[in-house]
Amino acid sequence: MLQNRRIFKKHQHTLPSPQTYPYQWLWDSCFHAIILSYFDLKDAKKELLSVIQKQFDNGMVPHMIYWEKETKTDFPVIEWGKEDTSTITQPPMLAYVVWEIFKKDPDKEFLKKIYPSLVKFYNYFLAERDPHRNHLVSLVNPDESGEDNSPRFDVSLGLPAKHSFEENFQKRLELIEHNKECNFDTVLCMRNFFWFKDVPMNAIFKENLEIMSKLSGQLADKENEAFYQDKAERAREGMRELMLEDKVFWSIYFDSEKGSFQKVKIKTWAIFAPLFAGIPTKEEADYIVERFLLNNSEFNTPFMVPTVSLAEPSFDASNFWRGPVWIGVNWFVVKGLKRYGYDNLAKKITEGSLSLLGKSGFREYFNPLTGEGLGAKDFTWGGLVLDM
Repeated sequence: MLQNRRIFKKHQHTLPSPQTYPYQWLWDSCFHAIILSYFDLKDAKKELLSVIQKQFDNGMVPHMIYWEKETKTDFPVIEWGKEDTSTITQPPMLAYVVWEIFKKDPDKEFLKKIYPSLVKFYNYFLAERDPHRNHLVSLVNPDESGEDNSPRFDVSLGLPAKHSFEENFQKRLELIEHNKECNFDTVLCMRNFFWFKDVPMNAIFKENLEIMSKLSGQLADKENEAFYQDKAERAREGMRELMLEDKVFWSIYFDSEKGSFQKVKIKTWAIFAPLFAGIPTKEEADYIVERFLLNNSEFNTPFMVPTVSLAEPSFDASNFWRGPVWIGVNWFVVKGLKRYGYDNLAKKITEGSLSLLGKSGFREYFNPLTGEGLGAKDFTWGGLVLDM
């Protein structure tokens, strides 16, 4: 973590990987703050205060900050439409991490400092990412999920189950150009180009709304305490109403030809994400764990948890978000399993995560069949094992 630390003027942040990801990313910084909270709470707070410095006037926190643009790295400098940030966001984990830090250090001054930015951020999602008011927030680009080329997005991008990473990347670059054409009007962009309501994004949002209620309570903001609790319950109801079918939650996308939202029945780790937010019933949780997570033909691989089921045509053990194990995903799954009393299985996945780090080092992702480390090196997410 120290090796990947950078300071720009007074802003301290952590790079996910110096050679491959030499900038600051939103949900990576949330993960970094969790990890850093085990070493130095001041550094954890600095990480979060840094990532909100470029918050937009409408409340959105961009998913990337180019504090200094690097040319001698693996990551291309993408022209998002703003000079020093991207123009999309990422899963809204900020409140969760602030709460975790606050539980370790009940520092009201830090909370007062960051709270206004949190309110603007979550209110942005409520105001601009849910135009139909069905209590589910939407993505305008797969990259906002944090899972850039996940097969969940193939149909929406007009791609077959098997395609190259470059083909996928080009489709996502097209969406960036469309976003510029829309002048970053998210409702217009969603209606015309890409409108996707993702299960992990909404599960994370629901959990963070509940935590926003707790944070509001700590600051005696009674109005927001009630407001966010109500919105969290409505988010839960929205997921159950529009995403749940036969005990499984599926992401949905707007099919312009049919004029309605359709379920994306592609089995990725997303079917386990609602456990993180306590959305399934115990019966539903038991079903998805036993039917999918413990199934050798689905997700029960030698090294868990693959991001895509072995049974899917799109499964590729070494292709980014189309099969490999990511420690960040394991963190979400472990948290969810513990919430439903699956402590032994959570322990197995935690120990498996540690074995991957021992075998292959701090790599970006891992082959679920062999444990081989893949992608970026010196990648920070492995530190999340501290919090499993």
